[in-house]
Amino acid sequence: MDFVSGLRCRECGRAYPAEALHVCDYCFGPLEVSYDYERVAATMTRERIAAGPRSIWRYADLLPVADPAPVDLGAGFTPLIRAERLAAELGLGELWIKDDTANPTGSFKDRVVSVALTKARQLGFKVAACASTGNLANSVAAHAARAGMESVVLIPHDLEKAKVTMTAVYGGRVISVEGSYDDVNRLCAELTSEQPSWAFVNVNVRTYYAEGSKTLAFEVAEQLGWQAPDHVVVPIGSGSQLTKVAKGFAELWKVGLLDEEPSVRISGAQASGCAPVATAFAEGTDAIRPVKPDTIAKSLAIGNPADGWYALDAIRTSGGSCASVTDDEVIAGIRLLARTEGIFAETAGGVTIATLAKLAAQGVVRSDERVVALVTGHGLKTVEALTGEVGPTTTIAPTLEAFAAAMGGDSLSTNESDARSTS
Repeated sequence: MDFVSGLRCRECGRAYPAEALHVCDYCFGPLEVSYDYERVAATMTRERIAAGPRSIWRYADLLPVADPAPVDLGAGFTPLIRAERLAAELGLGELWIKDDTANPTGSFKDRVVSVALTKARQLGFKVAACASTGNLANSVAAHAARAGMESVVLIPHDLEKAKVTMTAVYGGRVISVEGSYDDVNRLCAELTSEQPSWAFVNVNVRTYYAEGSKTLAFEVAEQLGWQAPDHVVVPIGSGSQLTKVAKGFAELWKVGLLDEEPSVRISGAQASGCAPVATAFAEGTDAIRPVKPDTIAKSLAIGNPADGWYALDAIRTSGGSCASVTDDEVIAGIRLLARTEGIFAETAGGVTIATLAKLAAQGVVRSDERVVALVTGHGLKTVEALTGEVGPTTTIAPTLEAFAAAMGGDSLSTNESDARSTS
């Protein structure tokens, strides 16, 4: 069933039909999907969700497209992992990691692309396109292949090799642009009018695409026994994900799926080399000043974030915070999460964990809160960032003596020694 009532301008409130529109004709504000929440509440139950697929499409009643066979690689319903060892190191109490490295192409972008291409196909588009810092390109190329659509993705020329390879393998066109993501995005905005039959997922169908991020909030609440957390830490690129996570928790309350009205503090995480939202938060201003990105966290390297102001507003409204971390802290965050919880995150995940650590040390993220940190992409996508940082502990000759010397006198654990002596 389709419960979409139309589109609404986030600035002036003007209503529009649910078509391929993304900007208000009157004030040029961004458009957002509106739903008939009364009808959703009468239909969407916990039991109905539980009987649905183990993907984002179990929440189809609160997604902007009704399709019995969506463009779906199985995005969503990723693990929510209790991070006790990481919590102990950070001095926190109840900490959870939402592990979106488990998505089909290794990032949360599979959520938004599944929704975007399902809607694009419904609207009659034949070509899927995007501007991307890498993860979105991976996902668009993969989902387009699944749907039998052509794909054209535009990327900055200096992306990580793994992301380029992972995009190209699906057979679509990959256009490398000499410039930053902001340059690529501007070019895509111009191409939208030149190629009206193409679905640019983060331009002309962005209104629908962005709704996929809400499923992170839906899943977290369901996996916590239909309870909202106290605090969520979210990485910021364009800012869209953070705003939609906030919207997702609010929608669950509107349709009666939560027993208590959520009061979720939402904090943002950015890399210091591209931190326009964190800077505005620290300065107490509403102005998001564009910056030229200079960070290893390329998936967050958006110097002029389209939803930056809305993310800033969501952070302040919720009572959350926003901070930035250096590239060295990003690498430390990646290694800390891997060492304590066995999760290998890309650089964006390192930004999240390093920011979580900083906010915990400042007492902003508190030990009495139930905290969820979003890890949005797999570390195999950004292994270059760890070059020279990790590798073999040592290299030895194939002898017992060399091994003993390398171990430096360290003995096996007691359990291992006992097992060996009794075998």
